[in-house]
Amino acid sequence: MLITRRSILGSALALGACANRPAGPRLQAAPELAALPPAAPREFRAAWVATVANIDWPSKKGLSTAEQQAEMHAMLDQAVALGLNAIIFQVRTAADALYDSPLEPWSEYLSGTQGQAPSPYYDPLALWIAEAHKRGLELHAWFNPFRARQSTARSAPAATHISQTHPAWVKSYGDQLWIDPGEPDAGEHSLSVFRDVLQRYDVDGIHIDDYFYPYAVNGPDGKTELDFPDEPSWQRYVSSGGTLARADWRRQNVSRLVERIHDTLRATKPWVRFGVSPFGLGKPALRPAGISGYSQYDKLYADVELWLERGWLDYLAPQLYWPRTQKAQAFGPLLQYWHAQNPLGRHIWPGMFTSRISADANDAKSWAVDEITGQIQLQREIAPQTGHIHFSMVALTQNRRRLADALKAGAYAQPALVPATPWLAAEGSALPQATLYLGSPDGAGMLALHVGGSPVLQHAVWLRYGERWEFRTGTELKIPAAGLNAIVASAIDRVGREGPRSAWKLS
Repeated sequence: MLITRRSILGSALALGACANRPAGPRLQAAPELAALPPAAPREFRAAWVATVANIDWPSKKGLSTAEQQAEMHAMLDQAVALGLNAIIFQVRTAADALYDSPLEPWSEYLSGTQGQAPSPYYDPLALWIAEAHKRGLELHAWFNPFRARQSTARSAPAATHISQTHPAWVKSYGDQLWIDPGEPDAGEHSLSVFRDVLQRYDVDGIHIDDYFYPYAVNGPDGKTELDFPDEPSWQRYVSSGGTLARADWRRQNVSRLVERIHDTLRATKPWVRFGVSPFGLGKPALRPAGISGYSQYDKLYADVELWLERGWLDYLAPQLYWPRTQKAQAFGPLLQYWHAQNPLGRHIWPGMFTSRISADANDAKSWAVDEITGQIQLQREIAPQTGHIHFSMVALTQNRRRLADALKAGAYAQPALVPATPWLAAEGSALPQATLYLGSPDGAGMLALHVGGSPVLQHAVWLRYGERWEFRTGTELKIPAAGLNAIVASAIDRVGREGPRSAWKLS
Protein backbone atom coordinates (compact mmCIF):
# COMPACT_ATOMS: atom_id res chain seq x y z
CA MET A 1 0.00 0.00 0.00
CA LEU A 2 1.53 3.27 -1.08
CA ILE A 3 0.40 6.23 0.98
CA THR A 4 1.58 9.69 0.00
CA ARG A 5 1.23 12.86 2.05
CA ARG A 6 1.72 16.22 0.36
CA SER A 7 1.22 19.86 1.17
CA ILE A 8 -2.17 21.52 0.98
CA LEU A 9 -1.00 23.21 -2.23
CA GLY A 10 -0.28 19.76 -3.62
CA SER A 11 -3.76 18.68 -2.55
CA ALA A 12 -5.33 21.60 -4.38
CA LEU A 13 -3.46 20.70 -7.56
CA ALA A 14 -4.57 17.10 -7.23
CA LEU A 15 -8.18 18.19 -6.83
CA GLY A 16 -7.98 20.17 -10.06
CA ALA A 17 -6.39 17.27 -11.87
CA CYS A 18 -9.08 14.89 -10.66
CA ALA A 19 -11.78 17.18 -12.06
CA ASN A 20 -10.37 16.75 -15.58
CA ARG A 21 -10.13 12.97 -15.48
CA PRO A 22 -12.73 10.52 -16.83
CA ALA A 23 -15.80 10.24 -14.65
CA GLY A 24 -15.97 7.24 -12.34
CA PRO A 25 -17.91 6.41 -9.20
CA ARG A 26 -19.01 9.53 -7.35
CA LEU A 27 -18.95 10.40 -3.68
CA GLN A 28 -22.38 10.98 -2.17
CA ALA A 29 -22.72 12.45 1.31
CA ALA A 30 -23.85 9.81 3.78
CA PRO A 31 -23.83 11.30 7.30
CA GLU A 32 -25.57 8.21 8.65
CA LEU A 33 -22.28 6.29 8.18
CA ALA A 34 -20.11 8.66 10.22
CA ALA A 35 -20.51 6.86 13.53
CA LEU A 36 -20.01 3.34 12.18
CA PRO A 37 -16.19 3.01 12.08
CA PRO A 38 -14.37 2.26 15.36
CA ALA A 39 -12.27 4.82 17.18
CA ALA A 40 -8.99 5.67 15.51
CA PRO A 41 -6.01 3.69 16.86
CA ARG A 42 -3.66 5.88 18.88
CA GLU A 43 0.03 5.43 19.63
CA PHE A 44 2.99 7.80 19.68
CA ARG A 45 5.55 6.20 17.35
CA ALA A 46 8.62 8.38 17.22
CA ALA A 47 12.38 8.33 16.79
CA TRP A 48 15.06 10.68 18.01
CA VAL A 49 17.21 12.15 15.24
CA ALA A 50 20.48 12.96 16.99
CA THR A 51 22.74 15.56 15.40
CA VAL A 52 25.39 15.55 18.15
CA ALA A 53 28.51 13.71 16.95
CA ASN A 54 26.63 13.13 13.65
CA ILE A 55 24.89 10.10 15.18
CA ASP A 56 21.91 10.27 12.83
CA TRP A 57 22.00 13.42 10.71
CA PRO A 58 23.89 14.65 8.85
CA SER A 59 25.89 11.43 8.57
CA LYS A 60 29.15 13.39 8.74
CA LYS A 61 30.42 16.94 8.94
CA GLY A 62 31.01 18.93 5.78
CA LEU A 63 28.38 17.40 3.52
CA SER A 64 27.05 19.75 0.87
CA THR A 65 23.63 21.33 1.26
CA ALA A 66 22.28 18.98 -1.41
CA GLU A 67 23.71 15.93 0.37
CA GLN A 68 22.33 17.00 3.74
CA GLN A 69 18.89 17.55 2.27
CA ALA A 70 18.94 14.23 0.40
CA GLU A 71 19.71 12.43 3.67
CA MET A 72 16.89 14.31 5.38
CA HIS A 73 14.36 13.39 2.66
CA ALA A 74 15.40 9.74 2.78
CA MET A 75 15.10 9.63 6.56
CA LEU A 76 11.63 11.20 6.56
CA ASP A 77 10.46 8.92 3.75
CA GLN A 78 11.68 5.93 5.75
CA ALA A 79 9.80 7.18 8.83
CA VAL A 80 6.56 7.33 6.84
CA ALA A 81 7.10 3.97 5.16
CA LEU A 82 7.77 2.38 8.55
CA GLY A 83 4.65 3.81 10.19
CA LEU A 84 6.12 6.40 12.54
CA ASN A 85 4.10 9.54 13.23
CA ALA A 86 6.67 11.84 14.86
CA ILE A 87 10.33 12.84 14.70
CA ILE A 88 12.25 14.38 17.61
CA PHE A 89 14.98 16.39 15.91
CA GLN A 90 17.99 17.66 17.88
CA VAL A 91 18.45 21.39 17.28
CA ARG A 92 20.76 22.35 20.18
CA THR A 93 23.56 19.96 21.09
CA ALA A 94 25.82 22.23 23.15
CA ALA A 95 24.70 25.89 23.20
CA ASP A 96 24.77 25.79 19.38
CA ALA A 97 22.06 25.70 16.71
CA LEU A 98 20.88 23.52 13.85
CA TYR A 99 18.82 26.51 12.70
CA ASP A 100 19.39 30.19 11.94
CA SER A 101 19.67 31.48 15.50
CA PRO A 102 20.27 35.10 16.55
CA LEU A 103 21.37 33.84 19.97
CA GLU A 104 23.79 30.96 19.39
CA PRO A 105 26.24 29.92 16.66
CA TRP A 106 25.69 27.33 13.95
CA SER A 107 26.58 23.81 15.09
CA GLU A 108 29.89 22.35 13.97
CA TYR A 109 28.09 19.10 13.12
CA LEU A 110 26.90 20.73 9.90
CA SER A 111 30.01 22.19 8.28
CA GLY A 112 32.73 21.08 10.69
CA THR A 113 33.23 24.66 11.89
CA GLN A 114 31.12 26.14 14.65
CA GLY A 115 29.47 29.37 13.52
CA GLN A 116 29.54 28.54 9.80
CA ALA A 117 26.16 28.57 8.06
CA PRO A 118 25.24 25.99 5.41
CA SER A 119 26.39 26.98 1.92
CA PRO A 120 24.37 27.32 -0.22
CA TYR A 121 22.31 28.66 2.66
CA TYR A 122 19.23 26.97 4.04
CA ASP A 123 17.69 26.65 7.49
CA PRO A 124 17.76 22.96 8.54
CA LEU A 125 15.06 23.20 11.23
CA ALA A 126 12.68 25.09 8.93
CA LEU A 127 13.14 22.49 6.21
CA TRP A 128 12.80 19.54 8.58
CA ILE A 129 9.51 20.98 9.84
CA ALA A 130 8.15 21.66 6.36
CA GLU A 131 9.10 18.26 4.98
CA ALA A 132 7.87 16.39 8.07
CA HIS A 133 4.52 18.15 7.94
CA LYS A 134 4.13 17.40 4.23
CA ARG A 135 4.40 13.74 5.15
CA GLY A 136 1.95 13.94 8.06
CA LEU A 137 4.72 13.65 10.68
CA GLU A 138 4.98 15.75 13.81
CA LEU A 139 8.30 17.49 14.39
CA HIS A 140 9.48 18.07 17.97
CA ALA A 141 12.54 20.28 18.49
CA TRP A 142 15.03 18.66 20.89
CA PHE A 143 17.35 20.80 23.03
CA ASN A 144 20.16 20.02 25.43
CA PRO A 145 19.57 22.59 28.18
CA PHE A 146 22.99 22.86 29.87
CA ARG A 147 25.83 21.26 27.88
CA ALA A 148 28.22 23.80 26.33
CA ARG A 149 30.73 21.52 24.59
CA GLN A 150 30.52 17.80 23.94
CA SER A 151 33.50 15.49 24.19
CA THR A 152 33.61 14.75 20.44
CA ALA A 153 33.64 18.44 19.46
CA ARG A 154 36.69 19.45 17.44
CA SER A 155 35.95 22.94 16.14
CA ALA A 156 37.19 26.00 17.95
CA PRO A 157 34.31 27.81 19.64
CA ALA A 158 32.78 30.63 17.63
CA ALA A 159 33.11 34.16 18.97
CA THR A 160 29.36 34.15 19.67
CA HIS A 161 29.42 30.92 21.69
CA ILE A 162 28.43 31.22 25.34
CA SER A 163 31.87 30.04 26.45
CA GLN A 164 33.30 33.16 24.82
CA THR A 165 30.59 35.72 25.52
CA HIS A 166 29.86 34.67 29.12
CA PRO A 167 32.77 32.53 30.33
CA ALA A 168 31.73 32.90 33.99
CA TRP A 169 28.58 30.89 33.27
CA VAL A 170 30.52 27.96 31.81
CA LYS A 171 32.40 25.33 33.81
CA SER A 172 34.86 22.68 32.73
CA TYR A 173 33.86 19.23 33.94
CA GLY A 174 35.63 16.11 32.75
CA ASP A 175 36.21 16.52 29.01
CA GLN A 176 33.17 18.73 28.47
CA LEU A 177 32.01 22.27 29.13
CA TRP A 178 28.81 22.83 31.08
CA ILE A 179 26.53 25.79 31.68
CA ASP A 180 26.15 26.20 35.44
CA PRO A 181 22.41 25.73 36.26
CA GLY A 182 22.98 27.88 39.34
CA GLU A 183 23.68 31.00 37.25
CA PRO A 184 20.34 32.87 36.94
CA ASP A 185 21.44 34.83 33.86
CA ALA A 186 22.46 31.60 32.12
CA GLY A 187 18.98 30.26 32.77
CA GLU A 188 17.49 33.38 31.23
CA HIS A 189 19.65 32.87 28.15
CA SER A 190 18.50 29.28 27.70
CA LEU A 191 14.89 30.31 28.18
CA SER A 192 15.36 32.93 25.46
CA VAL A 193 16.61 30.18 23.14
CA PHE A 194 13.45 28.13 23.70
CA ARG A 195 11.22 31.19 23.26
CA ASP A 196 12.94 32.18 20.02
CA VAL A 197 12.32 28.78 18.43
CA LEU A 198 8.72 28.76 19.64
CA GLN A 199 8.02 32.15 18.13
CA ARG A 200 9.72 31.60 14.77
CA TYR A 201 9.14 27.92 13.95
CA ASP A 202 6.01 25.79 13.60
CA VAL A 203 7.17 23.00 15.91
CA ASP A 204 4.74 20.51 17.40
CA GLY A 205 6.78 19.98 20.55
CA ILE A 206 9.72 21.24 22.59
CA HIS A 207 11.84 18.45 24.04
CA ILE A 208 14.75 18.31 26.49
CA ASP A 209 16.94 15.32 27.27
CA ASP A 210 18.54 13.84 30.40
CA TYR A 211 21.62 16.07 30.70
CA PHE A 212 20.82 18.39 33.60
CA TYR A 213 23.79 18.55 35.94
CA PRO A 214 26.37 16.31 34.24
CA TYR A 215 26.79 12.62 34.82
CA ALA A 216 29.53 12.25 37.42
CA VAL A 217 33.11 11.65 36.35
CA ASN A 218 36.01 10.46 38.47
CA GLY A 219 39.10 12.41 39.41
CA PRO A 220 42.75 11.53 38.75
CA ASP A 221 42.64 8.55 41.10
CA GLY A 222 39.94 6.96 38.94
CA LYS A 223 37.74 6.27 41.97
CA THR A 224 36.63 9.51 43.58
CA GLU A 225 33.78 11.38 41.88
CA LEU A 226 34.48 15.01 41.07
CA ASP A 227 31.92 17.47 42.36
CA PHE A 228 30.50 19.94 39.88
CA PRO A 229 32.50 23.21 40.17
CA ASP A 230 29.66 25.61 41.03
CA GLU A 231 31.22 27.17 44.12
CA PRO A 232 30.78 30.83 42.94
CA SER A 233 27.05 30.48 42.23
CA TRP A 234 26.53 28.44 45.39
CA GLN A 235 28.27 31.06 47.55
CA ARG A 236 26.15 33.84 46.03
CA TYR A 237 23.04 31.85 46.88
CA VAL A 238 24.18 31.34 50.48
CA SER A 239 25.22 34.97 50.93
CA SER A 240 21.84 36.15 49.63
CA GLY A 241 20.11 34.29 52.45
CA GLY A 242 19.42 30.96 50.74
CA THR A 243 18.64 28.17 53.20
CA LEU A 244 18.47 25.05 51.05
CA ALA A 245 21.07 22.32 51.29
CA ARG A 246 23.36 22.29 48.28
CA ALA A 247 21.77 19.21 46.67
CA ASP A 248 18.28 20.65 47.15
CA TRP A 249 19.44 23.98 45.69
CA ARG A 250 20.76 22.21 42.62
CA ARG A 251 17.47 20.36 42.18
CA GLN A 252 15.64 23.66 42.53
CA ASN A 253 17.78 25.18 39.77
CA VAL A 254 16.82 22.40 37.35
CA SER A 255 13.16 22.34 38.38
CA ARG A 256 12.88 26.09 37.96
CA LEU A 257 14.04 25.86 34.34
CA VAL A 258 11.61 22.99 33.61
CA GLU A 259 8.73 24.96 35.10
CA ARG A 260 9.64 28.11 33.19
CA ILE A 261 9.95 26.27 29.87
CA HIS A 262 6.47 24.85 30.48
CA ASP A 263 5.06 28.28 31.34
CA THR A 264 6.72 29.84 28.28
CA LEU A 265 5.07 27.30 25.99
CA ARG A 266 1.65 27.87 27.52
CA ALA A 267 2.00 31.65 27.15
CA THR A 268 3.43 31.56 23.61
CA LYS A 269 1.84 28.65 21.73
CA PRO A 270 -0.46 26.71 24.06
CA TRP A 271 -0.84 23.80 21.64
CA VAL A 272 2.89 22.97 21.56
CA ARG A 273 3.69 19.99 23.80
CA PHE A 274 6.58 19.94 26.24
CA GLY A 275 8.44 16.66 26.60
CA VAL A 276 11.27 15.57 28.89
CA SER A 277 13.41 12.47 28.41
CA PRO A 278 15.16 11.73 31.72
CA PHE A 279 17.31 8.82 32.80
CA GLY A 280 14.97 5.89 33.40
CA LEU A 281 15.45 5.22 37.13
CA GLY A 282 13.38 7.22 39.62
CA LYS A 283 14.03 8.22 43.20
CA PRO A 284 15.71 5.40 45.14
CA ALA A 285 13.18 5.64 47.98
CA LEU A 286 10.24 5.08 45.62
CA ARG A 287 11.56 2.39 43.28
CA PRO A 288 9.84 -0.98 42.88
CA ALA A 289 11.32 -3.92 44.75
CA GLY A 290 14.41 -5.30 43.04
CA ILE A 291 15.13 -2.13 41.01
CA SER A 292 18.53 -0.53 41.64
CA GLY A 293 21.15 1.60 39.92
CA TYR A 294 22.17 5.17 39.21
CA SER A 295 20.19 7.90 41.00
CA GLN A 296 19.41 10.85 38.78
CA TYR A 297 17.73 12.47 41.79
CA ASP A 298 21.04 12.49 43.70
CA LYS A 299 23.53 12.75 40.82
CA LEU A 300 21.82 14.75 38.03
CA TYR A 301 19.64 16.69 40.49
CA ALA A 302 16.51 15.92 38.48
CA ASP A 303 13.32 15.63 40.56
CA VAL A 304 11.27 14.09 37.76
CA GLU A 305 8.52 12.86 40.06
CA LEU A 306 7.92 16.46 41.15
CA TRP A 307 7.59 17.60 37.53
CA LEU A 308 4.92 14.99 36.90
CA GLU A 309 3.13 15.87 40.12
CA ARG A 310 3.01 19.56 39.19
CA GLY A 311 2.09 18.96 35.54
CA TRP A 312 5.09 20.85 34.19
CA LEU A 313 5.35 18.60 31.16
CA ASP A 314 2.98 17.11 28.61
CA TYR A 315 4.88 13.89 28.02
CA LEU A 316 7.60 12.01 29.83
CA ALA A 317 9.95 9.78 27.84
CA PRO A 318 12.00 7.94 30.49
CA GLN A 319 15.02 6.31 28.91
CA LEU A 320 14.39 2.64 29.65
CA TYR A 321 17.53 1.46 27.91
CA TRP A 322 17.70 -2.03 29.40
CA PRO A 323 16.37 -5.42 28.28
CA ARG A 324 13.25 -6.92 29.79
CA THR A 325 15.19 -9.65 31.61
CA GLN A 326 17.73 -7.36 33.31
CA LYS A 327 16.11 -7.56 36.73
CA ALA A 328 17.77 -4.58 38.39
CA GLN A 329 16.58 -2.29 35.58
CA ALA A 330 13.73 -4.33 34.08
CA PHE A 331 11.74 -2.56 31.37
CA GLY A 332 8.28 -3.64 32.54
CA PRO A 333 8.49 -2.72 36.26
CA LEU A 334 10.14 0.61 35.40
CA LEU A 335 7.42 1.51 32.92
CA GLN A 336 4.78 0.64 35.51
CA TYR A 337 6.65 2.78 38.03
CA TRP A 338 6.49 5.89 35.88
CA HIS A 339 2.81 5.41 35.17
CA ALA A 340 2.25 5.18 38.93
CA GLN A 341 4.05 8.51 39.48
CA ASN A 342 1.66 10.32 37.12
CA PRO A 343 -1.29 11.75 39.11
CA LEU A 344 -2.32 14.23 36.38
CA GLY A 345 -2.39 11.67 33.59
CA ARG A 346 0.36 13.11 31.42
CA HIS A 347 1.63 11.00 28.50
CA ILE A 348 4.27 8.38 29.37
CA TRP A 349 6.15 7.36 26.20
CA PRO A 350 9.26 5.31 27.12
CA GLY A 351 12.49 5.62 25.21
CA MET A 352 13.87 2.34 23.89
CA PHE A 353 17.54 1.61 23.12
CA THR A 354 16.82 0.51 19.55
CA SER A 355 20.39 1.28 18.44
CA ARG A 356 21.59 -1.46 20.77
CA ILE A 357 20.70 -3.70 17.83
CA SER A 358 23.98 -3.80 15.94
CA ALA A 359 24.47 -3.64 12.21
CA ASP A 360 27.43 -6.00 12.68
CA ALA A 361 26.18 -9.57 12.28
CA ASN A 362 29.12 -10.79 14.40
CA ASP A 363 28.45 -8.51 17.36
CA ALA A 364 27.72 -10.87 20.24
CA LYS A 365 26.51 -7.98 22.42
CA SER A 366 23.81 -6.93 19.99
CA TRP A 367 20.22 -7.16 21.11
CA ALA A 368 17.91 -9.39 19.13
CA VAL A 369 15.14 -7.77 17.13
CA ASP A 370 12.54 -9.36 19.37
CA GLU A 371 13.84 -7.34 22.33
CA ILE A 372 12.47 -4.16 20.73
CA THR A 373 9.31 -5.75 19.35
CA GLY A 374 8.79 -7.41 22.74
CA GLN A 375 9.18 -4.09 24.56
CA ILE A 376 6.54 -2.56 22.28
CA GLN A 377 4.19 -5.43 23.03
CA LEU A 378 4.82 -5.07 26.77
CA GLN A 379 4.23 -1.32 26.60
CA ARG A 380 0.90 -1.98 24.86
CA GLU A 381 -0.10 -4.47 27.55
CA ILE A 382 0.79 -2.13 30.41
CA ALA A 383 -0.71 1.03 28.90
CA PRO A 384 -2.60 0.55 25.60
CA GLN A 385 -2.65 3.38 23.05
CA THR A 386 0.18 5.34 24.70
CA GLY A 387 3.46 5.12 22.76
CA HIS A 388 7.25 4.89 22.66
CA ILE A 389 10.34 6.49 21.12
CA HIS A 390 13.30 4.81 19.39
CA PHE A 391 16.87 5.84 20.07
CA SER A 392 17.78 6.41 17.43
CA MET A 393 16.61 6.77 13.84
CA VAL A 394 19.81 5.35 12.35
CA ALA A 395 18.97 1.83 13.51
CA LEU A 396 15.67 2.06 11.63
CA THR A 397 17.06 3.63 8.46
CA GLN A 398 19.76 0.94 8.33
CA ASN A 399 17.12 -1.74 8.92
CA ARG A 400 19.52 -3.46 11.30
CA ARG A 401 18.93 -7.21 11.37
CA ARG A 402 15.69 -6.50 9.45
CA LEU A 403 14.23 -4.61 12.42
CA ALA A 404 12.36 -2.11 10.23
CA ASP A 405 10.87 -4.97 8.21
CA ALA A 406 9.70 -6.68 11.38
CA LEU A 407 8.06 -3.51 12.70
CA LYS A 408 6.36 -2.72 9.41
CA ALA A 409 4.93 -6.22 9.12
CA GLY A 410 4.01 -6.54 12.79
CA ALA A 411 3.75 -3.79 15.39
CA TYR A 412 3.25 -1.02 12.82
CA ALA A 413 1.12 -2.90 10.29
CA GLN A 414 -1.79 -0.58 11.06
CA PRO A 415 -1.21 3.19 11.14
CA ALA A 416 -1.94 5.15 14.30
CA LEU A 417 -2.61 8.74 15.27
CA VAL A 418 -0.62 10.51 17.96
CA PRO A 419 -2.56 10.36 21.26
CA ALA A 420 -4.60 13.47 21.96
CA THR A 421 -3.44 15.98 24.58
CA PRO A 422 -6.81 17.32 25.73
CA TRP A 423 -5.47 19.54 28.53
CA LEU A 424 -3.90 21.85 25.91
CA ALA A 425 -5.71 24.53 23.97
CA ALA A 426 -6.06 24.55 20.17
CA GLU A 427 -8.62 25.44 17.56
CA GLY A 428 -10.90 22.56 16.66
CA SER A 429 -11.00 21.00 13.20
CA ALA A 430 -13.77 21.51 10.67
CA LEU A 431 -15.45 18.90 8.50
CA PRO A 432 -13.10 17.64 5.79
CA GLN A 433 -14.06 17.76 2.12
CA ALA A 434 -12.94 15.06 -0.29
CA THR A 435 -12.33 14.31 -3.94
CA LEU A 436 -12.01 10.73 -5.15
CA TYR A 437 -10.79 9.43 -8.52
CA LEU A 438 -11.18 5.71 -9.17
CA GLY A 439 -9.97 5.30 -12.73
CA SER A 440 -6.22 4.79 -12.56
CA PRO A 441 -4.65 2.08 -14.75
CA ASP A 442 -3.41 0.06 -11.77
CA GLY A 443 -6.91 -0.29 -10.35
CA ALA A 444 -6.24 2.07 -7.44
CA GLY A 445 -7.98 5.28 -6.50
CA MET A 446 -6.69 8.62 -5.31
CA LEU A 447 -8.44 10.24 -2.37
CA ALA A 448 -7.64 13.91 -1.68
CA LEU A 449 -8.85 15.54 1.55
CA HIS A 450 -8.84 19.18 2.61
CA VAL A 451 -10.49 21.39 5.22
CA GLY A 452 -11.64 24.73 3.89
CA GLY A 453 -8.30 25.38 2.25
CA SER A 454 -6.52 25.48 5.64
CA PRO A 455 -3.45 23.36 6.38
CA VAL A 456 -4.18 20.21 8.35
CA LEU A 457 -1.30 18.02 9.43
CA GLN A 458 -3.22 14.79 9.58
CA HIS A 459 -6.54 13.13 8.74
CA ALA A 460 -8.12 9.96 10.05
CA VAL A 461 -9.63 7.95 7.20
CA TRP A 462 -11.74 4.78 7.26
CA LEU A 463 -12.37 2.84 4.06
CA ARG A 464 -15.16 0.26 3.90
CA TYR A 465 -14.79 -2.84 1.76
CA GLY A 466 -17.96 -4.91 2.08
CA GLU A 467 -18.64 -4.62 5.82
CA ARG A 468 -14.95 -4.37 6.80
CA TRP A 469 -13.42 -1.01 7.76
CA GLU A 470 -9.73 -0.28 7.10
CA PHE A 471 -7.98 2.62 8.84
CA ARG A 472 -5.55 4.99 7.12
CA THR A 473 -3.96 8.35 7.88
CA GLY A 474 -2.98 11.09 5.47
CA THR A 475 -4.15 13.92 3.27
CA GLU A 476 -3.66 12.22 -0.09
CA LEU A 477 -3.97 8.46 -0.21
CA LYS A 478 -3.62 5.96 -2.99
CA ILE A 479 -6.16 3.30 -2.13
CA PRO A 480 -7.45 0.01 -3.57
CA ALA A 481 -10.62 0.75 -5.50
CA ALA A 482 -12.05 -2.75 -5.90
CA GLY A 483 -14.88 -3.31 -3.46
CA LEU A 484 -14.71 0.16 -1.88
CA ASN A 485 -18.22 1.30 -0.96
CA ALA A 486 -17.84 3.99 1.71
CA ILE A 487 -15.38 6.50 3.16
CA VAL A 488 -15.38 8.27 6.52
CA ALA A 489 -12.81 10.96 7.33
CA SER A 490 -12.02 13.49 10.03
CA ALA A 491 -9.36 16.16 10.50
CA ILE A 492 -7.02 16.09 13.51
CA ASP A 493 -6.24 19.36 15.29
CA ARG A 494 -2.87 20.50 16.67
CA VAL A 495 -3.33 18.71 20.01
CA GLY A 496 -4.49 15.46 18.41
CA ARG A 497 -8.23 15.80 18.91
CA GLU A 498 -10.44 14.36 16.21
CA GLY A 499 -12.85 16.79 14.58
CA PRO A 500 -16.31 15.96 13.26
CA ARG A 501 -16.49 13.12 10.76
CA SER A 502 -17.53 13.43 7.15
CA ALA A 503 -18.96 10.34 5.45
CA TRP A 504 -19.62 9.37 1.85
CA LYS A 505 -20.86 6.36 -0.01
CA LEU A 506 -19.92 5.57 -3.57
CA SER A 507 -22.56 5.84 -6.25
